[in-house]
Amino acid sequence: MIISAVIPARYFSTRFPGKPLVKIMGKPMVQHVYEAAMESNLFDQVWVATDHPEIFSCVQSFSGRAVLTSDKHQSGTDRVGEAVQNIKADAIINIQGDEPLVDGAVLKKICHELLLEESVVTAAFYSDNQQWFLSPDHVKVVLDKAGYALYFSRSGIPFFKGDNKFGFWHHIGIYGYQKKSLMHFVSLKKSMLEEKESLEQLRLLENGIKIKVVEAAHHGFGVDRPQDLLLVEELMKKRRGANVNI
Repeated sequence: MIISAVIPARYFSTRFPGKPLVKIMGKPMVQHVYEAAMESNLFDQVWVATDHPEIFSCVQSFSGRAVLTSDKHQSGTDRVGEAVQNIKADAIINIQGDEPLVDGAVLKKICHELLLEESVVTAAFYSDNQQWFLSPDHVKVVLDKAGYALYFSRSGIPFFKGDNKFGFWHHIGIYGYQKKSLMHFVSLKKSMLEEKESLEQLRLLENGIKIKVVEAAHHGFGVDRPQDLLLVEELMKKRRGANVNI
């Protein structure tokens, strides 16, 4: 199986314009994500799919592969779908461009599920962080007994009625697709729940497409706002033993 990784990197983020280019420990965020994908040694190719020439040039400056896509896409997966049309691959891993802490072990688990012919795969970690549970910036997912997603939400799910035991599955924005499943996904119209929650993966669930969820040992952390950078750097230092300021 030929597996390629694609990193969607949009310039005009509503909450944080230009964030793929922001420096973390001396490197643009998109470079951290790209290098993590390369260092996993799982992929035949790694690409950045972007809507902006400045990001395209940045990727080329560190000898990465990049492709310019339309600036009309409303989701990262739609951008990835355009990017892979002419890429030879059996499966695609969509690694979010704002996830600089992406873990190679999680990527390996996702690739393994794709080799077992799962159509769509993503990841989550178990958390007891109540602040994240209540924050709409942190996406929650509930699972069935076989490990498939029942629902994703920015709201706190499940509701803990009279239960002292607290914990939830925190979604990590990484997706694996059989290429034919990806192309089917991007052919579907944006769905009602996707619109309401601003979560593209709900388009799949609303159309009856299962999403397998693998467990991550380390928590991911997407950069949504400038204030997230300090926490990402702190977590990165713990993981790498580094001591460099942004």
